[in-house]
Amino acid sequence: MIPNKSLLVCAFFFLCCFAILQAQEEKNTAIKEPTIKSEVPKIIETDSIVEIRDPINPLAPAKAAFYSAILPGLGQAYNKKYWKIPIVWGAIGTGIYFYTSNNKEYHRYRDAYKSRLAGFTNDEFYYDGNGNKLTTPTVTDEGLERGQKFYRRNKEISLLVTLGLYALNIIDANVDAHLMQYNIDENLSLAPHYKINEFDASSSLGLTLNFNF
Repeated sequence: MIPNKSLLVCAFFFLCCFAILQAQEEKNTAIKEPTIKSEVPKIIETDSIVEIRDPINPLAPAKAAFYSAILPGLGQAYNKKYWKIPIVWGAIGTGIYFYTSNNKEYHRYRDAYKSRLAGFTNDEFYYDGNGNKLTTPTVTDEGLERGQKFYRRNKEISLLVTLGLYALNIIDANVDAHLMQYNIDENLSLAPHYKINEFDASSSLGLTLNFNF
């Protein structure tokens, strides 16, 4: 049986249209502009912050010591340790107070003793609190000698202590200026440790040095 010619023509026509449409679709896909992908910049994360330190000043300790030698407490102010200034002044002031007090008492006993050696009986120890003269002094000659020795020794000790506090003030300012420029890193630590052995109940004590990098 021979198929109808009109049916063959219609089928051929539909095949041609389908082929043309398929070719057009492939062409459009080929000339389509490529999608431009935006690159997201990578964020580099760091687990540490780099701290920029001030440059080391090798003359800072000498300056601090010099300032404290000129005026006690001035070196501590140069190091910005202002809370130490009242301590320095109080310590040195206390030493000066005891020195002047003992020196004053020493001269009282010394002047009275020299007056008696010259044959006078009118020193302050011959009078009572109301200014009345006594026949017997409140302090004997031997007492004046002991008093001179006692207060002379005390004033010498007070002077040495005051000079020591003055020198300590200079040393403190110098050492503080040194320590302020040290790079103290948390990655480096030195700590004591104490361990007990569970087998024989013995203990050990030592130091542990940790360095993290």
